[in-house]
Amino acid sequence: MIDDPMDRIAAALERMAPAPLAAPDFSEAPAFVWHTGPDRLEPVAKVSRVDIALLLGVERARATLIQNTSQFAAGLPANNALLWGARGMGKSSLVKAIHGALRADFPSLKMVELQREDLPSVGRLLNLLRGSSERFILFCDDLSFGHDDAHYKSLKAVLDGGIEGRPENVVLYATSNRRHLMPRGMIENERGSAINPAEAVEEKVSLSDRFGLWLGFHACDQDQYLAMIRGYCDAHGVQIGDTELRAEAIEWQATRGSRSGRVAWQFFTDLAGRRGVRFT
Repeated sequence: MIDDPMDRIAAALERMAPAPLAAPDFSEAPAFVWHTGPDRLEPVAKVSRVDIALLLGVERARATLIQNTSQFAAGLPANNALLWGARGMGKSSLVKAIHGALRADFPSLKMVELQREDLPSVGRLLNLLRGSSERFILFCDDLSFGHDDAHYKSLKAVLDGGIEGRPENVVLYATSNRRHLMPRGMIENERGSAINPAEAVEEKVSLSDRFGLWLGFHACDQDQYLAMIRGYCDAHGVQIGDTELRAEAIEWQATRGSRSGRVAWQFFTDLAGRRGVRFT
């Protein structure tokens, strides 16, 4: 019998508190998605990705990231990586493709997707992954920060690891359209309004410096754009002559007002549908 009112309150709160989250069986899936409210890692049985051989125009970044990921999967030192640059040029596709390409040699290599808005919970996620024998690519897609956004401070915990250090079995791969993860206007505002402008700007710009690898992705030219589409057609059995493909693909890019790997894939999807070709 608990007589003290404070003891009764403490006991009631303990009963109401959720049980500590147990780590899932990581062998049941190659990838997981982290959710909060409540915290959970949901398995992804089939990751949506393209074959790594179909990613053209990013050969240098591909070779660098494959090497880094292979080192990590083998238990060797490896860097966190920031893939930044032009929209639609295969940044996230490359991360997923490399994970898929290395899975045969490194079955313990897993991928965990973390949404930007869930960054404040990353400490709880790292505690789940820390004690596992698997190796985890923590993947944060389309990472950027706006005005009055303090989530970037949570990202520092992943990159620096705090007092415990980043778990040895976790590496962070992030993609962003911005090299410094924050809009130029935000950095300029800090420079103009802070008591110590240099320190305020340094705190935000230095965030991307914490990534050991910076891999830049630039807009493709027309030949690369057409080569991407030809590669998709050959891989999926869509029959079309070079002259016809060129004319239709250039018209498609003109209507979209842009040229990228994403636009190439969208054109191919339309072409395959019109030709009655199914693909997965």
